[in-house]
Amino acid sequence: MGKRSATWNKPYILQLAVIFIGFIIFGFSENIKGPAIPRIQFEFSLSEAQLGSLLSLNALGYLIACSFTAFLTRLWGIKRVMVIAFGSMALSGIFIYLSQQYTMFSASYFLMYIGNGMLEIGLAVLGARIFVKNTGMMMNLSHGFYGLSSVVAPLAAAGLMKVQIGDYLLDWRGMYLVMLLLSIIPIMFALISRFPGDDIKQEDRLPFKTLLKDPVLWFLVFILTFGVVSELAVGGWLVNFLEKAYGWETVSASGMLSAFFLCFSFGRIFLGIITDRIGYVLSLVIFSAISAICTFIAIFGGESVAYLFAASGIGIAMIYPTVMAFIAKRYPTGSDTAVTFTVTMMGVGSVIGNYVIGIVSELVRHSSGMDSFEGLLRGLQAGYSVIGLCAALCTIAGMVLLVYLSKRKEVI
Repeated sequence: MGKRSATWNKPYILQLAVIFIGFIIFGFSENIKGPAIPRIQFEFSLSEAQLGSLLSLNALGYLIACSFTAFLTRLWGIKRVMVIAFGSMALSGIFIYLSQQYTMFSASYFLMYIGNGMLEIGLAVLGARIFVKNTGMMMNLSHGFYGLSSVVAPLAAAGLMKVQIGDYLLDWRGMYLVMLLLSIIPIMFALISRFPGDDIKQEDRLPFKTLLKDPVLWFLVFILTFGVVSELAVGGWLVNFLEKAYGWETVSASGMLSAFFLCFSFGRIFLGIITDRIGYVLSLVIFSAISAICTFIAIFGGESVAYLFAASGIGIAMIYPTVMAFIAKRYPTGSDTAVTFTVTMMGVGSVIGNYVIGIVSELVRHSSGMDSFEGLLRGLQAGYSVIGLCAALCTIAGMVLLVYLSKRKEVI
């Protein structure tokens, strides 16, 4: 009996290894750029506008990859797609290391984001296929590895750039090479794994047109978009807020951001089990409300409650993986298409969201008196309030969705 059980568990263990290590690699690839960007900008003599264009181009590559990954999954199967995603990231590390001209570097960086986009969809689709039991807990747990690697990534990147082997300093090129070559590890696990779902016949798959007619899918797009805007915007705006509003040193402000990611990781790793017990939609309502309340109190409650900025991470962390768990349960034969659609729409919304935060901050600052500290503070509070508002909109949309599903007795 023990031997039979071990044999049954082996494929699942290999699948878990691909997902968990995949999310670690994903977190590394997205968050090692912080310490490297100033050096890249200096070496290639990039202006702020050129740097912004580089990052925008890569975000476009990410969205493009998100849009075609579901098609490739149906065409080649999830196993090949995962190997290609990890392989493109490993190759991009080699090309970044070899790049001496800006053109080659930007092309290599673009390739890395193509791999990131494929990995985002691939991991979500794979999770939807294999997490058939305790789906919410397992989705949140796997995404928790992304949060943990996001905490470690900037520190690891900064440390690697200072490593000297003989007379050779790794610097940013060597750092990217080392970090991205870690993608070889999940490739090896993927090659010896078997993944479910590829044997579903085309006629048995849920048609895309049917998905688009489902109001629930559009609710999910709305919730996911505002949830991710609220999640990602913290990384770009929290340190800025604490430094300018309260005069914090960069180290202290960055420490609060790290605390946010720690709370974020804690939420995903330990609280996912709650989503399975109380239901996914109710979980979305409760956790997004917690994030919104913590954010607004932190903004307007003054420096003494600044710790609530970090605490908001516990709530907002649950949105993305819980939506993925809901998709896995509601669309078992169309999860790849549903995931691709929601994530692609989310990506477009996320780009717009960050612009809105900046615009609101500037408008309120100008109307309040640009040269005064009071004006600056009001602008910062207004801009950061957009992050809290996004979480609140998740709550409202979740409540409407809960009522909609309850009437049809389709609550998951």
